[in-house]
Amino acid sequence: MSNLRTLVFFATPPHACSYLPDREATTMFVDPRARIDKRLYSQLTALGFRRSGSHYYRPHCERCHACIPVRLQVQQFRPDRGLRRVFKRNQDLTCELVPTRFSEEYYALYARYIEQRHSDGDMYPPSREQFISFLVDGATDSWFLEMRLNGTLVGLAAIDALDDGLSAIYTTFEPELEERSLGTYAILWQVEEARRRDLPHVYLGYWIKQCRKMNYKTRFHPLEALRDGQWRVMEPN
Repeated sequence: MSNLRTLVFFATPPHACSYLPDREATTMFVDPRARIDKRLYSQLTALGFRRSGSHYYRPHCERCHACIPVRLQVQQFRPDRGLRRVFKRNQDLTCELVPTRFSEEYYALYARYIEQRHSDGDMYPPSREQFISFLVDGATDSWFLEMRLNGTLVGLAAIDALDDGLSAIYTTFEPELEERSLGTYAILWQVEEARRRDLPHVYLGYWIKQCRKMNYKTRFHPLEALRDGQWRVMEPN
């Protein structure tokens, strides 16, 4: 089994940034031949890495440091009035954690979400192969949170369990139910699940100040940011 001292890393050539226009990005990847167990994955996450399928990566841009890894302190979190409304609004949902797998029901929801909300992104057009390589491959202690309304799947959140928290990988939901804020609700649910498991953090991936689509992450406090190798509490905006 690999460990931090034996891991080999690779960097991609510069490519167009997915988040900021007119910028180039470079990504550092863990050697895909490495055997990553839950302990090592947890260590990598604490160092700012994320998982996408079987790949573990983090930004490695020479002239830009806009992508900031962030995580929520679970025990100190107190939702504001708006977040409490989101939580209350979705109390009619049935939520269940199930092992990560492919199903046509999951893919149909994912495809509608990508086609209607992210048709201008690099995940368009969706495909079954894309769904599997992104959300199913590489699962360690990985789960899907099913969110159902009267038995119908309306939301699906991919979640990884780590030694020190939960990692929110991705959430997809029924585009016609935008008013429910199911992406936000999925994070609130994960916070409660982390509390049930006595885990201190929910990792929320990267935050970019200039990227409007990531503004929702700053609604959660206290939010910690990884800067210069240290996790520090961010000041609320």
